[in-house]
Amino acid sequence: MRYTITGDNLQFVNIQLSDGETFLATPGNMKYMSGNMRMEAKMEGGLLKGLKRSLSGESFFMVRFTPQGGTGLLGLGGDAPGKIMDIDVTDGAWLVQRAGFIGSETTVKLDLAFQKKLGNIFFGGEGLILQKVSGQGVAFISACGDFNVIDLKPGEQFKIATGNAVAWEEGVKFDITATGGFKTALFGGEGLFVTTLTGPGKIVIQSMTLANLATALIPYLPTQG
Repeated sequence: MRYTITGDNLQFVNIQLSDGETFLATPGNMKYMSGNMRMEAKMEGGLLKGLKRSLSGESFFMVRFTPQGGTGLLGLGGDAPGKIMDIDVTDGAWLVQRAGFIGSETTVKLDLAFQKKLGNIFFGGEGLILQKVSGQGVAFISACGDFNVIDLKPGEQFKIATGNAVAWEEGVKFDITATGGFKTALFGGEGLFVTTLTGPGKIVIQSMTLANLATALIPYLPTQG
């Protein structure tokens, strides 16, 4: 597999596959493909894996893309203005926000990962479940806004607005902590809690969540009457 990521805030991942090579993608993210590309929806991993994908925000099925009779091209994109990023899980798994995974090589595994602490469930902004991406090879993730990728040193800590943590390597410690006193929580604009990530490991932060984008657009939507 060869690939490039093109565009600015409405990006494509352009994938080139050799004859017989297969790529897995979540339904609805294919934007174009060459005429020799065969597309087949399949319940990868059986019923249990399909149920886990559904819980993690993905479809019950995955789509397999395989070129026939030569090299094939495939283009994937996200569902909102934002970025696409490649992650190589060969050296270790990543945890990704719900529905952030869009596709991967067939040697990559997608599973659900429960958040470990009760506070994360109630105040984490992304609900009970995260996606765990592991195995061997390259996967692609997508989220709203621009990305800032930071490689945390051991013990280095970042506090991130709730919901703006896109992904992080599995070795990064994840927690929810209070923003400060009552006045800060009430008037600081960030709510009662922030996501705290502690290194070592890489983390990915987004500049805008899909929920923030939807809220910003509400005043401009047409209304009846």
